Amino acid sequence: MAERLIKEYSSPGRKGYSLPPLEVPDIDVEEHVGNKYSRDELDFPEVSEVDVVRHYTALSELNYGVDSGIYPLGSCTMKYNPKRNEDIARLNKLAHIHPYQNEDDVQGSLEILYKLKEDLAEISGMDEMTLQPASGAHGELTGLLIIRKYFEDKGIEKSKVIVPDSAHGTNPASAVMAGFDVVEIDSNEHGMIDIDKLKDAVDDDVAALMLTNPNTLGIFEKDISEIAEIIHEAGGLLYYDGANLNAVMGYARPGDMDFDVLHLNLHKTFSTPHGGGGPGSGTVGVKEFLKPYLPRPVLSKDEDCYYWDYERSKSIGKIHAFYGNYGVLIRAYSYIKTLGSSGLKKTTENAVLNANYMKNKLKEDFVLPYEENSLHEFVLSGVKQKEKGASTLNIAKRLLDYGQYAPTIYFPLVVKEAMMIEPTETENLDTLNRFIDTLKTISKEIEENPDIVKNAPHNTSVRKLDEVKAAREPDLRW
Repeated sequence: MAERLIKEYSSPGRKGYSLPPLEVPDIDVEEHVGNKYSRDELDFPEVSEVDVVRHYTALSELNYGVDSGIYPLGSCTMKYNPKRNEDIARLNKLAHIHPYQNEDDVQGSLEILYKLKEDLAEISGMDEMTLQPASGAHGELTGLLIIRKYFEDKGIEKSKVIVPDSAHGTNPASAVMAGFDVVEIDSNEHGMIDIDKLKDAVDDDVAALMLTNPNTLGIFEKDISEIAEIIHEAGGLLYYDGANLNAVMGYARPGDMDFDVLHLNLHKTFSTPHGGGGPGSGTVGVKEFLKPYLPRPVLSKDEDCYYWDYERSKSIGKIHAFYGNYGVLIRAYSYIKTLGSSGLKKTTENAVLNANYMKNKLKEDFVLPYEENSLHEFVLSGVKQKEKGASTLNIAKRLLDYGQYAPTIYFPLVVKEAMMIEPTETENLDTLNRFIDTLKTISKEIEENPDIVKNAPHNTSVRKLDEVKAAREPDLRW
C-alpha cells in the first residue's frame, strides 16, 4: 500500500521528455528572466515520464471513491452515477459556452434548463423552481430568505424557525444565517417529531418548520398532515429538506404533503459525483404564493423564446454568480430523461429494498434503536460493541482494512454510537452481502479480541492517527 514521494524517484540527469535539437537559435534564459526560477534553486525531482505517470497512478489507487466500492454514507447519497451523464455534460456545445452569452446564442441550453425546471417541479409537487443555488446548504439559505422576504412583504414579524433534534446540522446553521432564532424540538420514542412538543413550541412568532421526510433516521413522518396543519394554523410555513428524496421519488411528493418551499440536492439524487465540497446544486422549489420572492433572474418562456426575467421587484436578489452549476444541471436532466418516470420510481424501490435488506441482516449483531419501518437508510447503534471495548469510530477504521468505506457515524446525535447506513439503489446483492459480512466479522472480532479493532486500520497507507493532535495541529505539507 505504500508509495514513495516523487522526489525519491529522482535521478540526476533523468528527464521527462525527449526532443530533437532546436532548429532555431536557443536563448539565454538567465539573460531574459534571471536565475530566480532556476532548476537547481527549486530542487525539482529529475524523473522520467513513466516515473511521473506510475507515481500518480499509484497515489490514485490509494484513494477510495464510489467507483472503487460501496460508499454507504447515510443522508449523503454517495451513489454510483452512470458515465453516460458525464459524457453528456462534457459535450463541447454544452461544456464550452459562457453563462453570460447572449440569450439568442444559447436557446438550446436554456431550453434544457427550462425543461429540467418543469421536470423537477413535477417530481416535487412545486409550482416554480430556481436552479441558482450551488449546494444543499445554499438551497436551505435561499429557501429561508424567501420565507423571510415573504413575511416582510406582508408586514409580519416572525423570528423563529423550528428544527427537530435529528435534523441535518446545516438546518439550524442556515436558519441563523437567514436571521432567525432556532427552536429545537425532541423526537418521540418512535424517532419522529413529538406532536405535543411541537404544539408547545409553536406560537405566532414561528416563521417555519424545517423537516426532512423521511427524517434523518430513515423513518417517514406519518403525522405529516397534522404537522403541516399545526404550522399553517399558526401562520408559519413548512420547509422540506430534500436530502432524502431518494426514499420517496416517484411515490410521494413534498408538495402534496403541504410543504411550501423545498430544496433538492441534484448532486445526491440526480447523478453527479460529489464530495469534498462540490460540485453541487440545491435547486429550490416554491408554491405559487412564493414565486414573486424567488432569486432573480427567473428562467422564463415567451412562446418559443427562453429568456432570463430580471423584472422581479419582490425578489430576494441574486444568490449565485451566474445561474447555477450548469454541469450538474445537465447531468440531472440526462439522468431524468434516461430513466423516465417509471425508472425514477424503480430507483426509489431499489434504494428502500437495499436498506431494509441490510437492516434486517444486521439488527441481531448491532442494536437497532428504533423499530419503526425505515425507507432508504437506517441507523444502528454500536453501544453493545462499545461495552466490549471498541467504539463505532474503531469499527469505521476497521472497515478500511477490509477495503470498504464506513457509513456515517455519530449522527444523528439522538442515537449513541450511531452508524447511519444508506446503501443506495445502485449496489447489487453481492456488494451488500460483502458489506454485511464485513460488519458481522468486525463484531465477532470485538467479541474475541477487541484490540484488533481498537488499533485499526492495520494495512492502509496511513495507520491510526492521533486524532486530537491532527485536529489541533494539522500538518498539511511534507
